[in-house]
Amino acid sequence: METWLMQGQSLGIVLLMLAGISVRRNRKQHIKIMSTAMIWDIILILQIELSRSAILKASKAMTNPLILNIHISIAVSTVILYGFMVYTGRKLLNGENDIRPRHKALGWTTLSMRILTFITSFWAVVPKE
Repeated sequence: METWLMQGQSLGIVLLMLAGISVRRNRKQHIKIMSTAMIWDIILILQIELSRSAILKASKAMTNPLILNIHISIAVSTVILYGFMVYTGRKLLNGENDIRPRHKALGWTTLSMRILTFITSFWAVVPKE
């Protein structure tokens, strides 16, 4: 049950990100939605750590199944990309419009990585029943 609750949250985060992208021309709404998605995702990571000792499992990369290592790599990359999104987004807010193409490219990359995190989680963490 716990796994499906986390999978549901993960799906909710992806859907929220898609909603945020759909309103990207409304800056105020875009910022609120995307900030909420990123914060929720980080809270989800904390939930996973507290319930599954994810960091301990991730540190056993040499003995982990390949799909788990791939999933962890994509998930960590996504969180790193969140930092770049915040950085470039704040520059945009400060009027540095020359950063817009980079913010856009990073945004699509971040969304793609988050979707891949969601997809790989089904093979990496969902128990086979």
